Amino acid sequence: MSDFLPDPSDRLGAAFRAAAVRMAGLDVVNPALTVEAVDFAPWEGHWLGVMLTPWFMNLTLLPGDPQAWQPLATGAKRRYGFPAGEYEFVGANDAELGAYQVCSLFSPVLEFADHETARLVATLARAALFDAANAEVPEMPEAELSPPPAAAAEPGPLAQIEKKLDAPLSKRSFLRGRFLGADRDHRG
Repeated sequence: MSDFLPDPSDRLGAAFRAAAVRMAGLDVVNPALTVEAVDFAPWEGHWLGVMLTPWFMNLTLLPGDPQAWQPLATGAKRRYGFPAGEYEFVGANDAELGAYQVCSLFSPVLEFADHETARLVATLARAALFDAANAEVPEMPEAELSPPPAAAAEPGPLAQIEKKLDAPLSKRSFLRGRFLGADRDHRG
């Protein structure tokens, strides 16, 4: 593991603090937040953490082991599997940072009242990736609601009543008990 690159948190913070200066005052910027690289740790030969800025919160993946890193062209997408499911990351490149990949969690981040809350959400989001209880439950296959062909030959209860009346029965008539016959019509 001697070829493993150092934690990118400081480089990320410096690059995005410089961008924050250029972004200041824009409508998508939350002035209550600051730039912070949250919980970066090795994962599958890469560095994985959450990049928190005043305008976005992204899962961020950077090279750890240069031999294992497979860069993506800017805007290209790749899915990674975690215990909580598969997540799509998008390729990005920066002159200072080099190639990295992101998965958007919040953009913009205007719903956060303060940095501490945003940081807590970032920490919990990263941890949630590794909890299989957060995986989406696969959709249940659709059931066949039609009766089997043999049962289709027998008329249902409403059809049997209509047959006795020798006339179609409206829902209103059915609910008013008209199928009981004229002598037993209960209109309440």
